[in-house]
Amino acid sequence: MNYKPSLRRRQLLQLMGGTSAVLAVGAITVPPVFAAPVANRFGDDALMIEIDGAMRTRLLVGGRALTDFSDSEMLLPVEGTALAQFLLTEQGEGPSKVAGLSGTTHSATGVSASGIEKTVEFTFDPARPGVAAIVATYRNKGREAVSLRGWRNASHSLARGPRGVWTFAGSSHGDRRDWIQPAPAGFEQRNYMGMNASDYGGGTPVVDIWRPDAGLAVGHLELTPELVALPVASTASGTSIAIESDRPFALAPGEEVSTLTTFVAAHTGDCFVPLTAYREIMAARGMTDAYVPASAYEAMWCAWGYERNFNVAQVIDTLPKVKELGIEWAVLDDGWQTAEGDWYLDPVKFPRGDADMIDFVDRIKKAGLRPRLWIAPLAVDPGTDLLRDHTDMLLLDENGAVNDVTWWNAFTLCPAYQPTIDNCTALVRKIIGEWGFEGLKLDGQHLNGVPPCYNPAHNHAYPEEACEQLPAFWEAVHEAATSINPDAILEFCPCGTSFAFHSLPYMNQVPASDPLSSWQIRTKGKTTKALMGPSAPFSGDHVELSDGGTDFASAVGIGGVVSTKFTWPRDTDNPSGELPPGGYVLTPEKERHWRKWIGLYKEHDLARGTYRGELYDIGFDRPEAHAIDQNDRSYFAFYADKYSGPVELRGLAAGRYRVTDIASGKVLGTVDAVGPELPVAFQEHLLLQAERVSA
Repeated sequence: MNYKPSLRRRQLLQLMGGTSAVLAVGAITVPPVFAAPVANRFGDDALMIEIDGAMRTRLLVGGRALTDFSDSEMLLPVEGTALAQFLLTEQGEGPSKVAGLSGTTHSATGVSASGIEKTVEFTFDPARPGVAAIVATYRNKGREAVSLRGWRNASHSLARGPRGVWTFAGSSHGDRRDWIQPAPAGFEQRNYMGMNASDYGGGTPVVDIWRPDAGLAVGHLELTPELVALPVASTASGTSIAIESDRPFALAPGEEVSTLTTFVAAHTGDCFVPLTAYREIMAARGMTDAYVPASAYEAMWCAWGYERNFNVAQVIDTLPKVKELGIEWAVLDDGWQTAEGDWYLDPVKFPRGDADMIDFVDRIKKAGLRPRLWIAPLAVDPGTDLLRDHTDMLLLDENGAVNDVTWWNAFTLCPAYQPTIDNCTALVRKIIGEWGFEGLKLDGQHLNGVPPCYNPAHNHAYPEEACEQLPAFWEAVHEAATSINPDAILEFCPCGTSFAFHSLPYMNQVPASDPLSSWQIRTKGKTTKALMGPSAPFSGDHVELSDGGTDFASAVGIGGVVSTKFTWPRDTDNPSGELPPGGYVLTPEKERHWRKWIGLYKEHDLARGTYRGELYDIGFDRPEAHAIDQNDRSYFAFYADKYSGPVELRGLAAGRYRVTDIASGKVLGTVDAVGPELPVAFQEHLLLQAERVSA
């Protein structure tokens, strides 16, 4: 590697005079800040990084500072101590050191008065403008061990603008909060990628903050899940962002430690652009997208409207109506089994066992529908045969306690233990190969992430193997299903958690996963189209979970697959709780609405289109807007409680376009790329088709 000249010796000594050694417990914990000269600037047209003589960095976009200088890469000392400032001693550059990225790695090395040497490598790939990959390495060159509580990378703060800041976070939380939300003063979210509740954890290791004019994203580029946090915090003046590990360790003399490969990205618009860049970089590093069969885009009906206490006749009798509405999938949900873990057929519903289930599947197929079956892998109920005979499969904490799966009052099995894998894949082969189902609905918030496992029977190299190998468990499930039926659907529904990105290559459909609102359907859809590709088969989940229980437009307008759990000709006689107003029964009025929107879904085929998430900012553009290109037409979806005024149809190629409201069939006017604004008035939603009529 070719190195640039280091700082002059006199300059270095002057700077060292302004530092302090590690402070004693109880002393001031913040090291002194001093002025240091800018030592270097590197990057690309979309993002430049300046580093000063104290190894602090700031980010520049378009030649203007986006952030102030900060200790962006640092070790975190134990409470009550502080580390001395680092002083830059040498720099260098050479070919990229990051797998999957070409371009140049810029290095900076410095030392501190406490005897720690720090080297930070920043890699810029010309094919990924605006993104810098970062690895920091620390070596103890002193005589005493240094106790640390972790490390932090890419720590920066974005000044607040007059319209505030929005954030995306890929962490999972038991309250199933929005993934995309405003970050006003006082906002704070740690975004830990481990477990934030007994059965809520994992996610996508990226956070993003943005203003209308600029944004910053931070994350890691490792090929396995990692137990790090990505904290976001807002004050009245700015919003900070970082990635950090809080695993304590001691750095003995002569030892060194390197951080994960992390990144910082500058962008304009909302989180769609950096999340897309993240997916593309991870693909270059070895993570491929899942194969998606054509059937992943077909409309779905789920028998969950009849809940766990369904009877087979209810489901079979509903199938003709399902087919009549233009739906292609029939999903049998929770309740067919005796218990989670045993997965025996309920003898009341299937008295002849396998023969009855095979007959049930055949009747779905004879109705012209595709059968799919619900399961909740990695869960085992108390009192089951599996738990009695195979306690060795349990995931245990450091005290030997089980890990709860709250919804089913079950316990978690360890995904990194081969008998657990064998048990689940055998079930999958039975469902697909013997019973004849064409897909699986993999359900449960516990599927997204698991805690470290300390079960001595598993002989883990380290407890975090359980977390890191969860994607490998899903790979085995995927292989078991597709080895029998290459077009088998694996629907991943982790119940309100933020999808575990490292598991997505083994899933070929994801739903909005128990959305709490239509806003969540749309924001989860936008996120998924970034993380799985612009034509990803994202389902809006049961329409009954949308605002008012009838909002098909939120799924259709963002390119989502439509889904419903209606009952017919009446609701279940024994619901587990109070049904919503009007229940789930398909009344004549509902049926007209269902027919209309399922028909529009099939006619325009937007789920297979190319979602153009870069065109609109979901945080700041009003009305909320989404765009899709499909079949040589451009589609635009707008959402607001009530709106009257102009809307801008962005991304149109040259030419003149006739604009039609697809719900009413009414032509609203013509626009062109030079003047793409159109006056409209609507309530709740407006879905437009722009068809070119002249070049």
